[in-house]
Amino acid sequence: MADPGRSARRGDVKRHAEVLRLLYLAWGALFAIVGLAGLALAGGALAIARSGGPVSVGSEFAAGLTAVTLGTIAVLALVYGLLHLWLGAALGRYRSWSRLLALGFAVINFVLFPFGTALGAYACWVLLKDEGRQLYQN
Repeated sequence: MADPGRSARRGDVKRHAEVLRLLYLAWGALFAIVGLAGLALAGGALAIARSGGPVSVGSEFAAGLTAVTLGTIAVLALVYGLLHLWLGAALGRYRSWSRLLALGFAVINFVLFPFGTALGAYACWVLLKDEGRQLYQN
């Protein structure tokens, strides 16, 4: 005989899974925006490096180093954001692999204090529950 409370709990977990999907999409959008802004700043630093300004002693080197550093960080942020956007969309389709990948990203997000830590803890709470596991089984 089926437990009547089980379907109610499954509905609660499904609601939490939907919230988690939206949080992953928001987190990905935030990182994508930061990545695009970083690329714009790197372009500005590169323009400064290529122009012959009034201070020429080491300024081109410093601006070039800044451009490379900002560009690298921006590309990493953009890729990280796009991966979260893609994963958020996959979480909405309840694919079994998306649960495992979301848990992997949750572990990485733990070090991004305070919001990444909260997102990682919430993802673990939703996806490691028995009802969460069952929700993502195909």
